[in-house]
Amino acid sequence: MANLTRFDPFQVTALDPFEDVFKGFFRPARLLEEQHPLQLKMDVREDDKSYTVHAEIPGVKKEDIQVVIDGNQVSISAEIKQEKEVKEGEKLLHSERYYGTITRSFALSSDIDDSASQAKYHDGVLELVLPKKATSTSKKLTIS
Repeated sequence: MANLTRFDPFQVTALDPFEDVFKGFFRPARLLEEQHPLQLKMDVREDDKSYTVHAEIPGVKKEDIQVVIDGNQVSISAEIKQEKEVKEGEKLLHSERYYGTITRSFALSSDIDDSASQAKYHDGVLELVLPKKATSTSKKLTIS
């Protein structure tokens, strides 16, 4: 029996000789130094009683970081104000500036006890200790 495969003439494949020629042709040109805003990189660990989150937010003051907990949803946002200037004498040679807000939200498998949660910020790393809420035991009612 012959194997049949569906051919899409508009899909670029590795067998297409023009793939490398037109790759990125219609995209805008990039600068040598790409200016990407900061991205929130995180590690989330879980044990029996709590979650521990480590989020890298370098160069941000702790007053500019907000953490919101709603049930099992956690949102981290930070106001970034980066300025970098290189001057030689009075002539400005190079200037990079970025202002903005970064946000990252995620859901955990258990609800968080927000009254016992803790947050520390040291050397550009935000550490959250998020204790799990005690699971409520369900009660079966007897019908009389």
